[in-house]
Amino acid sequence: MDLFERGAGRHPAESGSEETVEGTLERIVFAGKGGEFTVARLKVAGQEGVVTVVGALLGVPVGARLRLCGRREHNPRFGPQLRVTSYTELAPETLEGIRRYLGSGLIKGIGPEFAARIVENFGVHTLEVLDADPARIAEVPGIGRVRAQAVKDAWLSQREIRQVMVFLQGYGVSPAFAARIYRRYGAAAILRVRENPYRLAFDVWGIGFLSADRLAGALGIAKDAEIRIEAGVRHLLDEAAGAGHCFVPRARLCETVADRLEVDLRLAEAAVDRLGRAGDVALEPQGEETAVFDAAVYRAERSAATELLRLADPSRGADPPPVELTAAIAAYEQDAGLRLAPSQAAAIGQVMSSPVVVITGGPGVGKTTIVRGIVNILAGAGQEVALAAPTGRAAKRLSEVTGRPALTLHRLLEWRPADASFGRNVKRPIEADVLIVDEASMVDIRLAADLFAALPSGTRLVLVGDVDQLPSVGPGAVLADVIASGRIPTVRLTEIFRQAAQSLIVTNAHRVHDGLLPELGAPHPDGPAADRRDFFFMEQDEPQAAAALVRDLVSVRLPRRYNLSPHDVQVLCPMHRGPLGAGNLNHLLQEALTAGGLELRRGGRLFRQGDRVMQMRNNYDKDVFNGDVGRLARLDPEAGSALVTFDDREVAYEGDELDELALAYAATVHKSQGSEYPAVVIPIHTQHYVMLQRNLLYTAVTRGKRLVVLVGSKKALGIAVRNGEVATRATRLAHRLGK
Repeated sequence: MDLFERGAGRHPAESGSEETVEGTLERIVFAGKGGEFTVARLKVAGQEGVVTVVGALLGVPVGARLRLCGRREHNPRFGPQLRVTSYTELAPETLEGIRRYLGSGLIKGIGPEFAARIVENFGVHTLEVLDADPARIAEVPGIGRVRAQAVKDAWLSQREIRQVMVFLQGYGVSPAFAARIYRRYGAAAILRVRENPYRLAFDVWGIGFLSADRLAGALGIAKDAEIRIEAGVRHLLDEAAGAGHCFVPRARLCETVADRLEVDLRLAEAAVDRLGRAGDVALEPQGEETAVFDAAVYRAERSAATELLRLADPSRGADPPPVELTAAIAAYEQDAGLRLAPSQAAAIGQVMSSPVVVITGGPGVGKTTIVRGIVNILAGAGQEVALAAPTGRAAKRLSEVTGRPALTLHRLLEWRPADASFGRNVKRPIEADVLIVDEASMVDIRLAADLFAALPSGTRLVLVGDVDQLPSVGPGAVLADVIASGRIPTVRLTEIFRQAAQSLIVTNAHRVHDGLLPELGAPHPDGPAADRRDFFFMEQDEPQAAAALVRDLVSVRLPRRYNLSPHDVQVLCPMHRGPLGAGNLNHLLQEALTAGGLELRRGGRLFRQGDRVMQMRNNYDKDVFNGDVGRLARLDPEAGSALVTFDDREVAYEGDELDELALAYAATVHKSQGSEYPAVVIPIHTQHYVMLQRNLLYTAVTRGKRLVVLVGSKKALGIAVRNGEVATRATRLAHRLGK
C-alpha cells in the first residue's frame, strides 16, 4: 500500500475530482480501532442537511471545525459520501462551538456541564488558554487539584495527536497512515519520523521502503545519507527473505543497493559493514564470498541446526520406546483392518529406533497410514504423543486422519501476542514424548528454530511432508536442507498403493514429478455421468476465453456436475497478473458469485458479503495466518467492519484491519501450501512463462482431493513439465547440520 496515495481509501470507482469543504462535525457514527476509519456527519456552512464523511479522523471530536479534502462517491447502501484524503482542524468560531468541542467526551474528565463552566470562565479565548497553559484549568470554580491535573493531561494528549497529524499530513502522509504511525509511536511520532523516517518501513504495517524513501526526501534527507543506504540494505534483505532466501552474497547485495538507490558502490559496501558492526546484519565467510544475513535470520538458522543436532544425538535423544515392534505392527494391522507394505513397516521401525526421523513422499504413498500407525503404537505404549502442523487446515486434517487432537505450531508453542514470543521455549519446553509435525515443508527457518529449541532432549521428533512441493513462504528450505544434510534418518516413500493408483490426480502428480506429461482424461468434466475420472484438461489457447471458461467452471459447471458449492472450488494460478492471473480471475468470479450483494471498499479492494477471502499476513492476535481462507459472513459498510468465518470460528475485522484480507476465489499456488480443496482449477498458459515450473504444477495438482481441472494450452503444460529447474534458495542449514 502506498503511504502517500492510498491512505484514506481511494479506489478505482471514485468519481469526480478532489474537492474541499469546510464544516462542523455534528456526529461520529463509528470510529474504528486506532482512528484509521471513521464515519461521521459534517454540517457544511450554507447547506441544508449534513454530509457523510468517511476516512481517518484520529482525535477529532464532535463540534470540531474541519477543512476536508476528498472525493465524492456513492455507497450502494448508505448513499452519497465524501471519502477523506486529508483534513485540517480549525478552531471553533463560536462559544457554542467551543462548548460542544470540549464537551464531546473526547477529552477525559470534561463533559457537557464542565465544558460550559470552562467556557464561561475563559470565553472565546478558551482554546488559546488551554493550548498555551493547560494548568490554568485549575482556575475554573469547583474543580479539584486531582481533576484539574487529569484534564490537563488529557488535553495535552489530544494536542499531541493533533500535532502529529498536522505534521505528517504536511509531508503528504495520508490520514490513515498518519493514524497508524501515531498508534505505533504515540507522542514521540514526530521525533521518530524526523530522526529516521525509514524505520516506518520496518515498524508500521503497510508502509514500504519506497514510501518511506519519498517521505525522507520530503524531509530533506540526502540520497547518499547513511541512514538511507542502511535502510536500503535492510530492505533488500527483507525482500530476499520474502523470496525464501536466508542470505544474500555481499557483492550482489552491494551492487543491487547501489543500483536501486543510485549511489556509489563504496557507500553501499560501507553501509553493510556498519550494519555488521552494529549487529543488525551478520557477515559470514562462504568460500571466496561473504554471506550477508539479517541478524534474526542468522540466529534462527544457527539455532535450528544446533537444536536439531541435540535432539538427534543418540546419547541425549529419545530412548527406544517400550514396544516389541513386530507384535506392535501386527496389533496395529489387526486394529486398522489393513496390511502394511514392507516400506511402511520399515518407516515405522525407523521412527522407533531414531530420535529424529523425516518421512517424505508424494500423494498416495501411504504417509497417512504410517502416521496413524506411529500414533497407535506409541500411544498404546503409554507415550504422550503431540500432533501439530503449520496451518489450521493442515492441523484439522491431521486430527481427522489420526482421531486425536492436533494443534497449529503456534498454538503448540503458545504464542503470546502481547510480547511477540512463545510461551514454550528452552526454559518451559513442550511436554510430550513424541511430536509429529505434518506438512513440514511449510516450516520456515524462524519457526523451525523456535520449535526445535522448545523440545527437550528425549522427545522423539517426526517430520512428515512432501519435499518436492514448493518450500515455505518464509525464508529457508528447512525440510529439504534437513534431508540434504545426511545427518537425519530419512524415509523416502515412492510406492503408490493400489487404491491411490486408481486416482488420476495421484497418478498424474507422480507423472509431473517425474517429468512426464499427465494423462489428460476426457476433454471436459461435464461429460457422461458414468465418467468418474478426477483429472481433466480443457484446451483453450486464447487467454480471455480461457478466463471466461474458468469463471463458468467455478460458478456453474463443476458445482452442477459434482454437487459442489462454488466455494469448494479453488482456482490456483502460477501468477497474480494477467488475464489468467489471480487478480483478474478474482474479479470475474466475484462478479459471477456475489454481484448485487452488500459492499464495502477498502483502499483499492471491493468486498461483498459472502466473498471468499484470504488472510495475507500472520495475525497472531486473531490466530489467523498467511494463506488462511474464509468467507465474509457479515459486512457493516458504515462501520467499515467485517466478520469472517474461518472453518468453524468467526473472526472480527475493523476497518484498518481489512488491508490484511484479499479475495481468494483464485490464489497463487504459493499461497495454497498446506491446504487441500475438494476441487482445483489450474489455468496454465504461456502468459505464465516465467513461472511454468514442474514443482509449481506438482504442488497445484496435489492440492485437489476429488477433482483437478487444467485449463489452457498444451504448449504451456509441456513447458512446465519439462522445466525441472528449481530456484535454489540461499540457505546454510544443510551445511551447518553436515559439519
